[in-house]
Amino acid sequence: MELLLILIVGGIAAAYFMNRNKKQQQEVEQARQMEDARADARRWIERLGSQVLSIAGNDTASTQAVADASERYNAAASQISNANSVQQAKLARESALEGLHYMNAAREIMGMTAGPELPLLEGQRNAGKVTERREINHEGQTLVASPAASDETPNYYPGGNVAGRPVPAGWYSSPWWASALASGMWTASSMMMFSMMFTGMSGVGYGAQDWESGYGEGYEDGLAAGEGGEAGAEDMGGGEDMGGGEDMGGMDGGDGGGLFDGFGDFGFDF
Repeated sequence: MELLLILIVGGIAAAYFMNRNKKQQQEVEQARQMEDARADARRWIERLGSQVLSIAGNDTASTQAVADASERYNAAASQISNANSVQQAKLARESALEGLHYMNAAREIMGMTAGPELPLLEGQRNAGKVTERREINHEGQTLVASPAASDETPNYYPGGNVAGRPVPAGWYSSPWWASALASGMWTASSMMMFSMMFTGMSGVGYGAQDWESGYGEGYEDGLAAGEGGEAGAEDMGGGEDMGGGEDMGGMDGGDGGGLFDGFGDFGFDF
């Protein structure tokens, strides 16, 4: 009886110490991941900061791009200082990368070298890019999209998801995506505007109905599940730029993944 009691007590003690050791190992691993994510974010933030402080625009478009980059630098610095999780650190990293894409655009139109290639932003590949000049009249406003900067199109967007919808990379007459970026919601007329601006454009591989249903979000999953799964996996990820590696770390959080599943979430239907 005493032997049995000793064995029971010994088993309980062994289980306790094993669980405690496992928990300690998990805490150590989580701390390591957090420190790695912070260090990676700070690396890109410092790189952005050095460019923002040393480069000034020399025309309307480059000046606006540098100003947008500066805004992203401030956002990234604030995010990393308040980051308490790996995901929050990755969001700070994404903000810094977006700022660097703005700086690359500014450098390009000023005739400067762009520097080393940057990792893609989350959703950037799916969003496509402007490949031809388009001019539309929408709600009393003239909106222009162009693949090149000009006095007419001084506002750059590097491409990616805004409030759960893909916005193509390009130069625009006005930052029409800004209100959705700030509020997290698109207006009821946004689908019509998008259709008028981008339908049939070669660099934008989706239409207004795809945009309405959130084509940009989950497109990679669709490729992986459908006929193009194998090709899609090779083209969309696996490398450092989009998944798992140093650059994205499994993040897609970026801009509202899964938050909007059609315009029903906005409180109206088409």
